[in-house]
Amino acid sequence: MSMMGELNYFLGLQVKQLKEGILINQAKYTKDFIKRFGQEGKSSVKIQMSTSVKLEKDDEGKDVDETQYRGMIGSLLYLTASRPDISYSVGVCARFQSKPKESHLLAVKKIIRYLKGTINVGLWYPKEGNFELTGF
Repeated sequence: MSMMGELNYFLGLQVKQLKEGILINQAKYTKDFIKRFGQEGKSSVKIQMSTSVKLEKDDEGKDVDETQYRGMIGSLLYLTASRPDISYSVGVCARFQSKPKESHLLAVKKIIRYLKGTINVGLWYPKEGNFELTGF
C-alpha cells in the first residue's frame, strides 16, 4: 500500500480536511443530479417538505414514468449518506415507487429544488471540543 496524499474524494463523498475538523458532502454529485433530471433552471426553495404534509396514494392523478421516478428516488437515497436533512422527505416519496403520480413527482422535484439551494451542506466533524450527536 502506498501513500497517495490527503483524502479528497471517497465513494462519491467529497472530504475536506481542515484544521478545525472534517467536512463531508456530496456537492459534485448533487450538481450532476440536478442537471441530469433537468432542474438546473428552476428556482430553489427553503423547505423541501413540511412534516405536516401527507403524501397519499393518488388513484385519479396523472401517471408519470416509473423508471425516471425510481431513478430520482435512488439518487436521493444515495444523497442521504451526507444529507440527513432530506431523509424524512425522501422516505415519504419512496413509498410511492409503484405507480407514482404527478403529485408524487412534484414532491420529489421540490426536494431537488431544496438541494439546489443547499448544495454545499454536509456533515461537519469538529476536531476538538465536545461532539454530541443529536437525533430527532
